[in-house]
Amino acid sequence: QPLLYTWRDLERASSRIANLLASLQLPEGSRIAVQVEKSVEAMLLYLATLRAGYVFLPLNTAYQSAEIEYFIGNAEPSVVVCSGKNFGWVSKIAFKAGTQNVFTLDDDISGSLLERAATHDDTHTPVARGSADLAAILYTSGTTGRSKGAMLTHRNLLSNAQVLKTAWGWRSPEQGGDVLIHALPIFHVHGLFVASHGALLNGSKMIWFARFDPRAVIERLPEATVFMGVPTLYVRLLGESALTREACARMRLFISGSAPLLIETFEDFHNRTGHTILERYGMSETVMLT
Repeated sequence: QPLLYTWRDLERASSRIANLLASLQLPEGSRIAVQVEKSVEAMLLYLATLRAGYVFLPLNTAYQSAEIEYFIGNAEPSVVVCSGKNFGWVSKIAFKAGTQNVFTLDDDISGSLLERAATHDDTHTPVARGSADLAAILYTSGTTGRSKGAMLTHRNLLSNAQVLKTAWGWRSPEQGGDVLIHALPIFHVHGLFVASHGALLNGSKMIWFARFDPRAVIERLPEATVFMGVPTLYVRLLGESALTREACARMRLFISGSAPLLIETFEDFHNRTGHTILERYGMSETVMLT
């Protein structure tokens, strides 16, 4: 049975986590490094980090110890949040690098982060931050040498979300409202910022998938209007006979990014569904560009 979250749930839960972070009395501008499986609670940790006035640092769940050692050593986070199964080796790296606080968060609403947060108040006033203040650090893919931490400000994130809201014609709840199928990971720009910010800024409902399942996504298309994916996801959707014009009849917008979309995939999708995939290009350093 899918879990249902209201806006009030998001407000209260992110308040508790923000109050927990505030209770740690971290230095100004502290980084919160996060390597966990995708869950709504992981997104709430992101929102809590921003509202507490700190800097969010998401890390790919595929990274192994050598990479994590580099990122933690390079970014010097005050807090590290990892999956319970990785606590042993991640905490060893973190404590050795001087990180004071290590929490766990799993995709079944468990872990020490939520246990500790549950003891805190569920109301919180967001810490005031300026447009030039740092909001997030995303490590680049490192195609030309060592991976570098791209530093994104609150203005970077807000202006990008506002521009995309206009460019992609996000429909407000009063206008019938867009509904987003969120099937991307949330450790990079596409899933964490472009998709999540789009829905959150617009007050839109999200249908949330912890991992991509083409059959399950097609089943939910009649309830949705917007889908964002990488080219591989479109190839996998095309592998399902259930992907038809009827299944996509209510959909308004299909977006592709993070890798080049082959013309064959683009044309096959158009022939099968009647929809033209909107391809966009961005970078960790800039969020969405064109």
